[in-house]
Amino acid sequence: MVLAKVEGSVVATKKDPNMSGRKLLLLRPQLVDDKDPTRFRAGTNTIVAVDSVGAGVGEMVLFCQGSSARLAPNLKEAPVDAVIIGIVDTVDVFGKEIFSSKVR
Repeated sequence: MVLAKVEGSVVATKKDPNMSGRKLLLLRPQLVDDKDPTRFRAGTNTIVAVDSVGAGVGEMVLFCQGSSARLAPNLKEAPVDAVIIGIVDTVDVFGKEIFSSKVR
């Protein structure tokens, strides 16, 4: 599993029939900064993932890739390499909360 921030959406009107009706989101992986583990740094790549949990732009999510992605409900027949499997509430590193979805 990988942490990522939802940066946008992807629309494809022509696609494999098994992908019909599936929401696609653009993700940027988030890495704990090795110089300052109290914050994240954005990864350099972006990922297109199927949304299985109702995530939205700006949210922090968990996603998985590869054969694990096809284990998500109703994706066994879909040509999927990445799927969002959770919306993150908090992230703690070394006992310190570095992310919270709650507005403070």
